[in-house]
Amino acid sequence: MNKKISAFLLATILLAAVPLVEAQQPKVYRVGVLLPGSAWYEIIDGLRVGLRELGLEEGKQFILEIRDTKADLKAAEEAARNLEQEKVNLIYATRTSVTIAAKRATADIPIVFCAGTDPVVLGLVESFAKPGGRLTGVYDPATDLTAKRLEILKEIVPKLRRAVTFYDPRSPVGIESSKLAREAARRMGVQFVERHVLSVEELQAGVRAIKMAEVDAFFQLADPMVLGQAQLIIDTARRIRLPTMFVDQSSVIKGALAAYSVSYHEVGRLSAKYVQRILAGVKPRDLPVQQVDKLDLVINLKTAKQIGLTISPTVLARADRVIK
Repeated sequence: MNKKISAFLLATILLAAVPLVEAQQPKVYRVGVLLPGSAWYEIIDGLRVGLRELGLEEGKQFILEIRDTKADLKAAEEAARNLEQEKVNLIYATRTSVTIAAKRATADIPIVFCAGTDPVVLGLVESFAKPGGRLTGVYDPATDLTAKRLEILKEIVPKLRRAVTFYDPRSPVGIESSKLAREAARRMGVQFVERHVLSVEELQAGVRAIKMAEVDAFFQLADPMVLGQAQLIIDTARRIRLPTMFVDQSSVIKGALAAYSVSYHEVGRLSAKYVQRILAGVKPRDLPVQQVDKLDLVINLKTAKQIGLTISPTVLARADRVIK
């Protein structure tokens, strides 16, 4: 009889302990990630590093549910809407275009952004110090650096007279970037050749139609569709011996001539603290937007030699990184 009672008590204790054990299982947070193309995976790599530095282990404490929208803004809106319906804990938007789409398509979910255009100007936040609402994150001045990039391109290519660019005229980022580039080109006496594209197919056809006799360089604006076709632009430019200035450093590693920008990896790493704090319960409105100030001039000297361009030693000396 005593044995039966003991067995019964033991079973009761074990069964009672099951909910306690289950309750002690660490929560796994779900982070929805929106990116406009494969060019932005470097930001996600930085995010992973940043979260690991903060003590969060992927797979055990958080998972990333990545949605590559391939520069399609309608797809970005749909992906954001679905992520909110699936009740992920927050959305991490890797660029301005998908941040705008996510804000427009969702109602309540917190959003951490990496914005390359001033988030106050775009109405994403009320101010840097007090974002308000449900969005906050990291700002890198990709758009604001447009004029400076054109100036550097002119130093790299002193005989620059005509620079061609492609962008989607429906994109707020493309509109703002083209305006800044147009004004800078006018001041410098450079003809800014603008080609509007409404689809990836139009962009690819336009890039393949570029002729060296028509322009002196390719100048990239902060447009996600264009960056998504970076390798085609790089390969075409090298084939026709055309200098290129890009927005992102990773494109220079892939063969573009130059870029003046922040490190996307660092942008992702810095934004990890926003993800971590929001997952811990802090409201986005209480987290000031951080601006990334470290800028690097990266030049691919190997590409310069391939296209027959000699770059001034003065310009090379100013470069933070030279790829040989």
